[in-house]
Amino acid sequence: MICGVDEAGRGPVLGPLVVAAVAVDDDAILRRMGVKDSKRMTPGQREAVYPQIIDSCEVEVLSLSAQDIDSGRLRTSLNKLEAEAFAKVLGRFKGGRLFIDCADVNERAFAETVSALLGWTGDMVCQHRADDIYPVVSAASIVAKVVRDREISDLEREYDEVLGSGYPSDPRTIAFLERWINDKGNPPPFARCSWETTRRIMGRAKNSCLTDW
Repeated sequence: MICGVDEAGRGPVLGPLVVAAVAVDDDAILRRMGVKDSKRMTPGQREAVYPQIIDSCEVEVLSLSAQDIDSGRLRTSLNKLEAEAFAKVLGRFKGGRLFIDCADVNERAFAETVSALLGWTGDMVCQHRADDIYPVVSAASIVAKVVRDREISDLEREYDEVLGSGYPSDPRTIAFLERWINDKGNPPPFARCSWETTRRIMGRAKNSCLTDW
């Protein structure tokens, strides 16, 4: 069995970080689906292939909320948090060959961290842009992205707000966050308070309350 792991939502100021692992006996089935790095697929293409991956592979998903990320960053780095999440979703797939999209600038260091957390001494490939090279990692990136996008859509419906992508570069996201903080004095529960974007807006807001960040 081969298994790939990837994440979606590392950088956004709103919403979860989603980590997914996909395992399959032979990645030929994934090649036939036409999987590729989720960033190189449209939302429609990702949604179309997602159920095929779910039906044909073993899949494990972990979603870290904004509050999970903030509390985790009080004790460790974002890279370590991501390594911990990778190890959790990979736990059920020990025994095969593991392919990891590296979240750290240092591929070897990140691989060693995941291996130690996983208690793994087997075959592991930890590489930048693995989601663009190995179909099993591409599949994991698609699953993670679809799950995150659906969670953002759920939040939009729950709060009756347009959130955008959740990334600091998205004007819709910033407009929402500025309006919410100015109106209520604190970030919404699905905003990452440890992000510089949130702290900056809090500093400008007229009615903002103090936070741990």
